[in-house]
Amino acid sequence: MKVGNRGFAPLQVTLGRLVAGSAVLLVVLAVKRQPLPRGAGLWLRLAVAGFLLNALPFALFAYSEQRIPSQLAGICNATSPLWGMVLSVVALAEDRPSRRRVAGLGLGFLGVLTVLGAWQGFRGVDPLGATLALAASLSYPIGWIWVRRTLAGRTESHLTLTTGQLLLAAAQVAIVTAFCTHLPASVELAPTLSVLALGALGTGFAFLLQYGLVAEVGPTTAQTVTYVTPLVATVAGVAVLGEALHWNTPVGAVIVLLGAALVQRR
Repeated sequence: MKVGNRGFAPLQVTLGRLVAGSAVLLVVLAVKRQPLPRGAGLWLRLAVAGFLLNALPFALFAYSEQRIPSQLAGICNATSPLWGMVLSVVALAEDRPSRRRVAGLGLGFLGVLTVLGAWQGFRGVDPLGATLALAASLSYPIGWIWVRRTLAGRTESHLTLTTGQLLLAAAQVAIVTAFCTHLPASVELAPTLSVLALGALGTGFAFLLQYGLVAEVGPTTAQTVTYVTPLVATVAGVAVLGEALHWNTPVGAVIVLLGAALVQRR
């Protein structure tokens, strides 16, 4: 997203990744000879899921990365399981957290604060950028709870549901993008390739896997995958973007992973 923002508006980055992700899933759908979702009611539920899990958080993260480093965006994304645990207690009676899971999520949150340098008073952090990223991370558990309550257990395959969801999300963003952005003066290679990779791998393929995880282990445990995001964001930020790396980032990352392991331990 950070590299994509160099050549495109945030909404265009969001639209590009959704179109690329949808194209990948449509190809897989055709190869496996599976149908698109059927029924107005199902499409309506998928439209809500597409907004909460794709259109809204993708756009918020793209806008946030205009103001904050990619490392911080990844850290904010890691708060998603914390939001999810609290929301699941209210919305999913079967997803009550155990003491071990609460401890693991708390440890993970402590790791996030360590990476963020909370003892320094979050100096140098753009408040609007961080707020947008945190709002995006909140949208994910809301969306996955919606999926668990309205789409889990259906006879359609995860591939069929994910494809329909991404297509609807792309349509939503396309409408807004058409009215709120202008075509770029030129198309650069690096931003274009970044958006395509983000769509094909980080959107289409990733959400296909995530649908299966939510159905198998529940939204709270499935969202702990976001604890790995700060590690990838940190390595990529340093290696590709030249972002600074301080001692608290790897230390906090270890704490985050220990918390995630504790949450998922059976």
